[in-house]
Amino acid sequence: MDRLRNAVRPYAWGSVTAIPALLGQAPSGEPQAELWMGAHPGDSSEVDRGAGARPLSEVIAADPEGELGAASVAKFGPTLPFLLKVLAAGAPLSLQAHPTLDQARAGFADEEARGIPLDAPHRNYRDANHKPELICALDDFEGLCGFRSPAATADLMASLGAPALEPLIDILRGKPESEALREVLATVLSMTGAEAEHTVAQVAEAIEAAAPGDSGGTLAGYAYAAREFPGDTGLLAALLLNHVVLRPGEALYLGAGVPHAYLRGTGVEIMANSDNVLRCGLTPKHVDVPELLRVVEFGATDPDVLRPEPDAHGERLYPVPIDEFRISRYVLGTRSAPLTGDAPQILLCTDGTAELTAADGTALTLTRGQSAFLPATGTTTVLHGPGATVFRATVTL
Repeated sequence: MDRLRNAVRPYAWGSVTAIPALLGQAPSGEPQAELWMGAHPGDSSEVDRGAGARPLSEVIAADPEGELGAASVAKFGPTLPFLLKVLAAGAPLSLQAHPTLDQARAGFADEEARGIPLDAPHRNYRDANHKPELICALDDFEGLCGFRSPAATADLMASLGAPALEPLIDILRGKPESEALREVLATVLSMTGAEAEHTVAQVAEAIEAAAPGDSGGTLAGYAYAAREFPGDTGLLAALLLNHVVLRPGEALYLGAGVPHAYLRGTGVEIMANSDNVLRCGLTPKHVDVPELLRVVEFGATDPDVLRPEPDAHGERLYPVPIDEFRISRYVLGTRSAPLTGDAPQILLCTDGTAELTAADGTALTLTRGQSAFLPATGTTTVLHGPGATVFRATVTL
């Protein structure tokens, strides 16, 4: 077992207080957006194996089967296939979607062949992997996820009374679902100059005026996005999406092609190891409209909020349709929980104090904000800590 030393990413949208509070530290006054736990080459966690701190990525590279297990290496390759994070949004993240594995491989190969540098601002594909992800709320967590039905969005837009929205309403009401969603998204993201400025300003003003009368809070979420990104046509794209608020312990899984944005709140996020993002608004960064339209799945969906029940050991498993990660949450009672060691694991304590005991009797204590890496030893580790909350990230073999 290795206690992890983890990097904090200071993105501008990060909360100033949430991650320091989790770690028991005083705020620095600067935004702290993401706490990374894993072996991602961009910011690997560190472990201490008796010879000083070493990046977990280097430890795994030196002995992939010893750290990850032969089965994991055979299935996913010689790297840890997931990245675990604490995400603390103090401002909205960009509206975005992620490619399928086939799309990522093709897009990466194409941009490599064209000689586009990996760090180029206009590059879409930083690697050849897909990026399914799951977010589990630590506090009330607000976001946008998946397309609302065209009819429901048309009704929402009509209720705002903004004349600039009438052409979009006509499309939503007059065409088949996927065609309507695609055409409206393409239309709003192609707006430029005076047209974009006029439309966004009029819609933002209408949302702000209507939000106090919206008991569900949906318009308040859009008003918040409009204030944070004035003049951004991503506001019009955001109106196409379902607004959702997760309560602590609730989660959302986001697969390929699903447009989404996180607005505010703190959560535990897990994803496949990838940086591939196609943005569609609420950002000053590059937006590649044609590639985005190729990647997005144009169909209405209801956000499937995951609320798993605990098993006999207190484990709440969040089901996902992919194998690169398996994420669960323990709310521990007086019973201990056995953790099988056939695959690599990362454990994160988010409340209370938890103790890990290995088969050889070695123990490691985790307090709030601390995490550990458990290599695939093939033995069982026991998790104990009445009142503690612990997230467990591993893979499905």
